[in-house]
Amino acid sequence: MTITPPAPAGRPGPRIGVLGSYGGFNTGDEAILTCVLSCLRARRPQARLVVLSRDAEHTRVHQPEADEVVGWEGVPQKSVLDVIAGLDLLVLGGGGILYDGEARRYLRLVGAAQARGVPTFAYAVGAGPLREADDREAVRTVLPAMDEIVVRDEESRLVLEEVGVDRDLTVTADPALLLPPEPFTEQMMRQEGVPAGVRLVGMSVREPGRAAEKLDESDYHALLADVADFLVRRLDAHVVFVPMERHDVRHAHGVLSRMTAPDKGRILNNSYSPGQVLGFMSHLDLVVGMRLHFLIFAALSGLPVLPLPYSGKVFDFARRTGAPALVGVDREQAGLLLAEVDRLWDEFPQRRADLDARIRRLRDLAGETCVRCGALLDTLQADGPLTRDERLGAAAGDPPRATTAFGA
Repeated sequence: MTITPPAPAGRPGPRIGVLGSYGGFNTGDEAILTCVLSCLRARRPQARLVVLSRDAEHTRVHQPEADEVVGWEGVPQKSVLDVIAGLDLLVLGGGGILYDGEARRYLRLVGAAQARGVPTFAYAVGAGPLREADDREAVRTVLPAMDEIVVRDEESRLVLEEVGVDRDLTVTADPALLLPPEPFTEQMMRQEGVPAGVRLVGMSVREPGRAAEKLDESDYHALLADVADFLVRRLDAHVVFVPMERHDVRHAHGVLSRMTAPDKGRILNNSYSPGQVLGFMSHLDLVVGMRLHFLIFAALSGLPVLPLPYSGKVFDFARRTGAPALVGVDREQAGLLLAEVDRLWDEFPQRRADLDARIRRLRDLAGETCVRCGALLDTLQADGPLTRDERLGAAAGDPPRATTAFGA
């Protein structure tokens, strides 16, 4: 990846805003933010990176690459719009933020940036489901006016095309594929009560909700308990549940309570950074899971991975990594699921090289998003920044003045 040299001394870099579901609500989203900020810092070392966060205090503490953090929920919107008007670029995403009930909220801010002449870039976003009229209208109206749209998977491209986004859509891969691991130490393992010297199976569960509307809670709790008990017997293993959101803890307890061998199960209770969760994967032997980024972390670590698809994004990841892709998550799938787990364990030594090659390809695609964002920054730098009045004029159709560099 080419790193753009810093701007000349005394000439400030661009102000780049990053908007997404940030603020500690989901480990995968925090991993994405870490990777997006790292990309932008590499492309523009002197940039001022402004994160628009749902929990500004959390982001200030946990994202050291952010130069400025602005809360955008539950605050006067004028102050947020003033920040947006002062940006040289607004980056949307990445991650799955364009879905029912949420898309319109993010795109309202993107539309405000466009109205003020601020360039906008969709950074490997995920889309779907999109059935609600207000969200579909927001997507149809705002996305076509973005400077570039990059989506993270084919499923998202198909969803946006079905909604009516009539323009080029580039498919790359999830930004979190570029996350570096951090150590998850033996002391941390002991603090969590995870036994040493035994096989460990990681498991990820999630709550039903707008992104997983077809999940029957009791049904899939019982199904995963069957899977966990099978792995305990088949591999003489312990099962460790890895929460990726705070709601996952309750569902992990729901599965654990249905196991016939609950003494062989543990739930990670402490709070960990995305890099530490990725580092934890080095202690595991196999994973079964629902959360996309749990599966991404496992695949990055070279583990046998059995996805439990509840949505298109998980199906797409299973397909792209060559993992088994079952249809649905319900109790009727129990026999098939147990057979797939058994086969995955037996055949993985032969599959490992193929998984590694596929992950390298996905990481290259994830890096392509960064390159494309950098190319847009190059174009903007060549044109030079506009003042607020000039941006408003450009948005209204007035010809912009020409300058030579950011800060000129």
